[in-house]
Amino acid sequence: MIRATVLAGIGAAIPPRSVTNDELARTLDTNDTWIRTRTGIRTRHWADTGTSTGDLATAAGARALKSAGVDSVDLVILATSTGNQPMPGTAPEVATALGLGHVAAYDISAACSGFLYALSAAAGAIASGVAERVLVVGADVWSTRLDPQDRSTTIIFGDGAGAAVLRAGDADEPGALLGFDLGSDGTGHELAQVAGGGSRERGSGLPARPEGAYMTMQGKDMFTHAVNRMAASSEQLLGRVGWSAADVDWCAAHQANIRILHTVADVLGVERSRMLVHLDKVGNTSAASIPLALTDAAVSERVKPGDRVLMTAFGGGLSWASTALRWPEIDVMEISTEI
Repeated sequence: MIRATVLAGIGAAIPPRSVTNDELARTLDTNDTWIRTRTGIRTRHWADTGTSTGDLATAAGARALKSAGVDSVDLVILATSTGNQPMPGTAPEVATALGLGHVAAYDISAACSGFLYALSAAAGAIASGVAERVLVVGADVWSTRLDPQDRSTTIIFGDGAGAAVLRAGDADEPGALLGFDLGSDGTGHELAQVAGGGSRERGSGLPARPEGAYMTMQGKDMFTHAVNRMAASSEQLLGRVGWSAADVDWCAAHQANIRILHTVADVLGVERSRMLVHLDKVGNTSAASIPLALTDAAVSERVKPGDRVLMTAFGGGLSWASTALRWPEIDVMEISTEI
């Protein structure tokens, strides 16, 4: 029999520095009302000098291990698009910093869909017997890749990390991941990207452009794709697990924009009040957004054991993913700001 993958612990971390809309308005052509009404974001957290993606991932991973009551895993998977360096991956550093020894560790780059892609990879490792227990982390420090003069990205993105410990278990127990829907469309890779620094730019024979180091995003097109892809992926996943929209107690969708969350809810037929919202406090934290939202909801006891939770994400690539579970009874700590 194929072994199920069960959520055993969860944890999250954000940098202590809070950046308000009013602070951004001092240097950008914007204001608090404009940002809130268009994005739903009130503040975001940016890493201080000297804090890396690996540092945030380690802090979140430590919380997840403590939540699960374990001090060892067989595999670490880090979903990030802002690793400590282009090569090597950051996951081995995180595993070492957590004292996990010589376990397998690797990075996944799937932008804002990364955490769910990593959950799928972990489920595959557990199902095949490669691992009994896996630490999955989604972490990004996008503040290091934002053009401070670009209002379209600077107001949106924040830094953070969220982690989950997964273990082998039974398909009928709470916390079991019930299935996955994954997809991509490379024709839209330019809609959200950091164009510079890779082999395409370096192999072009042209001099590197300073602006290539920054994230660029075509917001209107990304909005449309995000709604369509997350809604369609969620519908596919719900059909596979045998749930209707009415069965969903909570939807943990990628925290990109409040209007995207509301529109996805409307298309799916899920009440807007059932969409978890955490972006108002932290902005779009990319691969970290879903575990951050779930941690916040579990700590506040909005999400309770037995609740049916749908997770769905969309990001650059283009990529999208969905999964679902019944929330297990686990210990969850406040989101850490101690990095």
